[in-house]
Amino acid sequence: MVNEYEDTTEENDELYEHHRIVVDQGQSLLRIDRFLMDRLPNATRTKIQTAIDAETVRVNDNPTKASYKIRPADVITVALPHPPRDTEIKPENIPLNIVFEDDDLLVINKVAGMVVHPAHGNWDGTLVNALVYHFQNLPTSRHGEFRPGLVHRIDKDTSGLMVVAKSEFAMTYLARQFFEHTIERTYNALVWGQPDPADGTITGFIGRSIKDRKVQAIYDDETKGKWAITHFTTLESLHYVTLLQCKLETGRTHQIRAHLKHIGHPLFNDAMYGGDRILRGTPVGSYKAFVENAFKLLPRQALHAKSLGFAHPRTKEWMQFNSDLPADFQAALDKWRKQMAIISSQ
Repeated sequence: MVNEYEDTTEENDELYEHHRIVVDQGQSLLRIDRFLMDRLPNATRTKIQTAIDAETVRVNDNPTKASYKIRPADVITVALPHPPRDTEIKPENIPLNIVFEDDDLLVINKVAGMVVHPAHGNWDGTLVNALVYHFQNLPTSRHGEFRPGLVHRIDKDTSGLMVVAKSEFAMTYLARQFFEHTIERTYNALVWGQPDPADGTITGFIGRSIKDRKVQAIYDDETKGKWAITHFTTLESLHYVTLLQCKLETGRTHQIRAHLKHIGHPLFNDAMYGGDRILRGTPVGSYKAFVENAFKLLPRQALHAKSLGFAHPRTKEWMQFNSDLPADFQAALDKWRKQMAIISSQ
């Protein structure tokens, strides 16, 4: 598949707007090239610089420079010489696990493996493809982006609860709660090792890693990322692994995964953040075989969006939802419990 940011020798005088981003009111001053690297998939500094030099990146309809520092309410557009693929959302009859629905919103329990929004390599089979099939006239714009009903996302291989807006009013109201951090979200996470202290808060500026663009890293410099806060509580210690409850105060890309990696306790079987190998215990013999079997039971990162709470857009009533651990997560957790019981009895 061709990367939309790859250079092309084909001449084309017509440009098509691919991205329109309205900068959040709370955004700190940040160079536009750095900002776009964080916001655009598969974009590199070189490609962004090339686009800026070609004046296909504009701020408030004016050409810009890579050194320009974005400001709240700036409107940034990025144009490319071919039509955008991600505006062509194909409705697909994909079953959804809907746990609540009314005229304003729905709450779904997303299965692991489902991408939320179409993107490179995942144009079909996404949550959005399912939403546009099952629901008509979903609101499609937030901060200028085409995102039918979406006010937040969870990663492809993370399972759990999501809220989807069914009207512009609901989208605006819910988005405001996310912006003000009044949405309550907790996740269950199985991590390597035992955090010390058992309960705590992880903070830092999250931005793309300079070593690997696919992952997020934690910085102490506000120009390199967005401020993020994760609170964690130990639910169950299983010697080599620990079941945590993580409560999000902010909602950044890969926030829990990056934060737990940062403190030395990556998620169990999180390949992207180094949790898909034996990080505690001696990786030999029966223990090695046990862990490898646990990896097979849970072939993804051990992260589940367990609970979700928010004020209803119309009634203002507090809505609270909880979900059970999916079968793969529960199976791996039970396997660890049995293994630790055997070790304790010896």
